[in-house]
Amino acid sequence: MTAVTTRTAATSRTTAIPRPGTDDFVEALRAHSRRYHDQHPFHVRMNAGRLSHAQLRGWVANRFYYQENIPRKDAAILSNCPDPEVRRRWIRRIVDHDGTAAGEGGIEAWLRLGEAAGLSREEIRDHRHLVPGVRFAVDAYVSFTRTRPWVEAVASSLTELFAPDLMAERLAAFERWYRWIDPAGLAYFRARLEQAPRDCEHALEVVTEHCVSEESRARALDALSFKCDVLWSLMDAVDQAYPE
Repeated sequence: MTAVTTRTAATSRTTAIPRPGTDDFVEALRAHSRRYHDQHPFHVRMNAGRLSHAQLRGWVANRFYYQENIPRKDAAILSNCPDPEVRRRWIRRIVDHDGTAAGEGGIEAWLRLGEAAGLSREEIRDHRHLVPGVRFAVDAYVSFTRTRPWVEAVASSLTELFAPDLMAERLAAFERWYRWIDPAGLAYFRARLEQAPRDCEHALEVVTEHCVSEESRARALDALSFKCDVLWSLMDAVDQAYPE
């Protein structure tokens, strides 16, 4: 069984408070790209075309638990947010994932990815492949968005700052290395190329507007660090369950 990966001191969690100024704060947020899960060994192997059919299916099946909980975490943020303008824009995220009718949205697109990879909808939906570490990490994230101040919950979503590059690289890797997957099943990745930049632009506006003190900025950085840990832990759990 693959050992759980550990981070180096250079990428360990930090609560360093950025220097005064919005640009420095944004720079500190973007610096968390060094801790993003695209650098996890399992993800590196994925992009290099080194995953077996079973490993890739295991990742798709487990990642579905994260995907289906995205609207729940966004609903939690909405329920705590007192600003109607923020709510009006944030609700688009739920529509993106749930759709406005059956057969639409990101969750549906992920199910189609699973089918293209050789999984049935039933085995994805009933969580028969879900490993405990993935469930724990995702549940912890949803709980965070329900119980922490709404601006901190918004800050935790700023991993989307790094998502467009990840999606572009992932899409290219799937098209190059995993040709046994029907290209139509990759629609989720294509959609996120447009959705993620829009979403992170809004989230960054909210965080920079509301986090102006050193204390509030430190909490925002901690929230983003926590989300990076969630995604990394998810990859650790999949890596252990589907060793090379």
